Amino acid sequence: MDKRPNIILLMADQMRGDCLGIAGHPDVKTPFLDALTAEGVRYENAYSACPTCVPARASLYTGMSQEHTGRVGYEDLVPWNYTHTLAGELSKAGYYTQCVGKMHVHPLRNNLGFNDVRLHDGYLHAYRRPTTPSYEDQRVADDYYWWLKQQLGVDADPVDTGLDCNSWVVRPWIYEEKYHPTNWVASECRDFLRRRDRSKPFFLMASFVRPHPPLDAPEYYLNLYKDKPLAEPWHGDWNDCVRWERDGHSYHAQTAPSDESYIQQLRAGYYAAITHMDHQIGRLISALVEEQITDSTVILFVSDHGEMLGDHLMFQKAKPFQGSIHVPLFISGPERYIGKCGTVRTDLVELRDVMPTLLELAGAPIPETVDGTSLLHPVEREYLHGEHTLGEDSMHFILTKEDKYIWYSQTGRELYFYLRDDPHETKNVLDENPERVAELRALLIDALKNREEQYTDGHTLFVGKTPLTVLQNTEVL
Repeated sequence: MDKRPNIILLMADQMRGDCLGIAGHPDVKTPFLDALTAEGVRYENAYSACPTCVPARASLYTGMSQEHTGRVGYEDLVPWNYTHTLAGELSKAGYYTQCVGKMHVHPLRNNLGFNDVRLHDGYLHAYRRPTTPSYEDQRVADDYYWWLKQQLGVDADPVDTGLDCNSWVVRPWIYEEKYHPTNWVASECRDFLRRRDRSKPFFLMASFVRPHPPLDAPEYYLNLYKDKPLAEPWHGDWNDCVRWERDGHSYHAQTAPSDESYIQQLRAGYYAAITHMDHQIGRLISALVEEQITDSTVILFVSDHGEMLGDHLMFQKAKPFQGSIHVPLFISGPERYIGKCGTVRTDLVELRDVMPTLLELAGAPIPETVDGTSLLHPVEREYLHGEHTLGEDSMHFILTKEDKYIWYSQTGRELYFYLRDDPHETKNVLDENPERVAELRALLIDALKNREEQYTDGHTLFVGKTPLTVLQNTEVL
């Protein structure tokens, strides 16, 4: 009998690293995730080095840094042609591999090594254009949209709420709760447990689109938060008030809403989406109990990136600040697989570490292309280079467990935060720490010295070089 564990990768989209009750969040309630965390190992210094959906998932699926995946910004419609993937290696190792929910790859039906995919990517603009081939239009290619039309009629579409997929506008879900995509992912996962090949261990990726907008949780969950006093966003002495006042009326800008009542609604809607997802994860846990496989199953929970949620007058992701780059990550399961449970580790870890961790759990070889480190051992990473292409806001950062240096490649602006004393980045202490800033700047120069954008000659950072979203000298093309 195969004694390797079943493996479940629970993945949220756009969930902040501080939004777990067990991590001390003052408002959000996550009872099922808290219970799993208490029975596992939580990594409090977990990050996304390129914090939007496409580049973050590329690192998670391949175990490579963003420099090696070639994806250093957000761009749809670029084919995914990687030699080694997490699901592909587990499939080769004899696992029955299934994804339910968000993949966000191209083409949409690229299974990236999974034996089967039940797809729901959320709303993707690039796959609804008039020029999109019919088989690639997500209203056909996406299993959830196809199912919803079968259930409610050919014109059924979650966009009937009027909410944009990158909006801070909030309203309750308009259909019965069972039709919500969060419920659909949990239902499909439970059905996978029914129909799986029981002669093999399985790898199940349960990939939720929420709490990524649209912020449309069912009314029950929104009512938990909408009238509750919620903690205020964090502000700093370096915040761009001029830009906030200029852009704060745009529902999908990079800035937070300038109307404070919208801030309350944004945070309530976001927390409601998290609690809704948490309860649906509870449905999946119940199925594991019924199947009597909790003692042979390891669960890893992570998000692809965070959400600024009004912090520092900002909204969305793709930014170098903690709300955007810090992600929740824990492993839960029997101690014979994961080590001592109920512990919190401070290792500096990143999404690229998920693939080698799960491959080691499966007893599968780790390809040489993998840059990450298995979390089943101490991670001796002293610093992390992160980045994201975003027009004038294109940036790079060097992060340690104690501090962070940020460089904006198009303007030359620099920020430095001493995170040990200022974890919410309220004070830019760049001018007070010139020697330390010089050390971190040198690390960034070293990380960028061979990049095709020519950001540096190995001695100096050059401002105004054209940033790319997809690098050319990688496996991706």
